[in-house]
Amino acid sequence: MESHTRQRGRDEDRTRRPGSERRGGSQDVKEEEDSARGRREDSGGKQRRAASKEPKEESEAESEEDNADGSASSEAEVSWIQWFCSLQGNEFFTEVAEDFVTDDFNLTGLGTQVPYYDYALDIILDVETPQDEMLTEQQQELIESAAEVLYGLIHARYILTHRGMQQMLDKYKKGDFGRCPRVLCEGQAVLPVGQTDVPHKLTVKVYCPKCQDVYHPKSSRKAAADGAYFGTSLPHLLLEACPELVPTQPLLLYVPRIYGFRLHPSAGPDAPAGKTPHSAGAKR
Repeated sequence: MESHTRQRGRDEDRTRRPGSERRGGSQDVKEEEDSARGRREDSGGKQRRAASKEPKEESEAESEEDNADGSASSEAEVSWIQWFCSLQGNEFFTEVAEDFVTDDFNLTGLGTQVPYYDYALDIILDVETPQDEMLTEQQQELIESAAEVLYGLIHARYILTHRGMQQMLDKYKKGDFGRCPRVLCEGQAVLPVGQTDVPHKLTVKVYCPKCQDVYHPKSSRKAAADGAYFGTSLPHLLLEACPELVPTQPLLLYVPRIYGFRLHPSAGPDAPAGKTPHSAGAKR
């Protein structure tokens, strides 16, 4: 009886093990397939991310190259006239059109006023000649100084043309020339003016259309420019051409007071002789 029971248990073990092995084996296979699928997905995702990064890196490199080329070309395209007008202290100057400089009629008489005239003109027009290599360093400095003088004299003529006056008008409206220092002019915009048309005599001043007087520019650097480079006619010619720029408000005059009371004309420094309070008291 006992032997029969043991035999039945061994038979059940035999029938049970193959099923359990199959179940365990199928689970192992399923886990291996899932892990393999996960590895394939991970590798595919990495490849896609790498592929997406490559165009981005290439585009960034191309944009950096384009920016470098653009900055280099912009630096190379800056003309001498643009460079000169961008210098600190030269804010009063405007850029003279190149076709105006190349017209010999506009430069009549300047050849006798400026040394190294031809070399100076070539510098203004960015013209390079083989003779430049033969110049000494001292001669090169003299020519560069002559180019600044020549441009200033050309500038004085250009700003009296229609185009030149329009450019100066734009700067005037933006307040590039400054404001009148007189308190009662209430910040009236000013125009550059020279007290003589002869170069190397007097520096530039500013003219106020409201009080019709001239002043030193507020900036010492701007005040160092030669007044002949702007001439004596610009403010008045511009205001004649644009009468709407002339201030219409009445000119305010300062009234001296003592303790709130206006001074009597006889008490001022401009009182006529024999009309001062001292002389009146002497008569009494």
